[in-house]
Amino acid sequence: MKLSFRWYGDDDAVRLDYIRQIPNMSTIVSAVYDVPVGEVWSRESIAHVKAAVENAGMRFEVVESIPVHEDIKLGKANRDALIENYCENIRRVADAGVKVVCYNFMPVFDWTRTDLAHVIPDGSTTLVYYGEQAAAVNPLETNSDLTLPGWDASYSRDELRNIVAEYNKLTDEDLWENLGYFLKKVIPVAAECDMYMAIHQDDPCWSIFGLPRIISDEKDLDRLLAIVDDRHNGLTLCCGSLGCSAKNDVVGLAAKYAKAGRIHFVHMRNVEILPYGFEERAHYSPCGSLDMYAIAKALHDNGFDGYIRPDHGRMIWGETGRAGYGLYDRALGAAYINGLFEAVEKADSHVDTANER
Repeated sequence: MKLSFRWYGDDDAVRLDYIRQIPNMSTIVSAVYDVPVGEVWSRESIAHVKAAVENAGMRFEVVESIPVHEDIKLGKANRDALIENYCENIRRVADAGVKVVCYNFMPVFDWTRTDLAHVIPDGSTTLVYYGEQAAAVNPLETNSDLTLPGWDASYSRDELRNIVAEYNKLTDEDLWENLGYFLKKVIPVAAECDMYMAIHQDDPCWSIFGLPRIISDEKDLDRLLAIVDDRHNGLTLCCGSLGCSAKNDVVGLAAKYAKAGRIHFVHMRNVEILPYGFEERAHYSPCGSLDMYAIAKALHDNGFDGYIRPDHGRMIWGETGRAGYGLYDRALGAAYINGLFEAVEKADSHVDTANER
């Protein structure tokens, strides 16, 4: 596996030279943040990110993300021009040495939580989603306070209400049709560039506010991969997004799609599943509901050799900053991932040695 770490560019409080000090850290996951969604990234901006990363002794090989414009998801008349811009961005980041693009097809909200600083028993703070809190906020109601964390602040109250209303007119099948249209245009360009597109699952993996959500379970992933049956059409396996629902067997999904060669990026994250939501927890398996060792073993045993990063971390030891993206707990997560993969790799090696005897 290739250990990576997300970095939000020059404005990120987490410094690249600190990230470099994490053992086995090789790759930075980043993007261009100074261009509106739907427009073409300048080669200068891409080169700036690449130079910063390489000057710190690492590689810029994963983009997270090139956002998909809402008009593409909605299937509007201007989508062809927006998709061509998207394809040009693929060409440009590929020219800069990027190998994987993580993206999602979630309407309006890339992710949703109800608290970004919930105190858990060990005294750290973490991101949580409680269903009863989410249910109390409806973007279509005039008396909604619209304060759930993770919502796009670029929308005014009326703009958010209007775009949610547009999506409420779409069925799941409509959104599938629009996703298929996008993939059939984009994947051939990615293949020409030998670039791997890696879709991120819905977060959380169920419908919110009546919006269609279509990348939530094994059936959805199978359908997605079949739209364009090419290895360049693949997955970001997000353990936390899938794992927040007990219906998803994350270990089984890791094994299945790694064996098929369709996992190009992994977000390792542990969650505690609750009756009406979930809490994000430390990466260590006993801290949550997921067996992180079993996930690592499933990936390794089925040939995964792609990029992996510690996903959201708690805020620990008095650190403050971007929720989920501080340095300390993600560094602990990276060290834990190193340990898991060293264990499964050496166990496999010992079995091979014993068989040779």
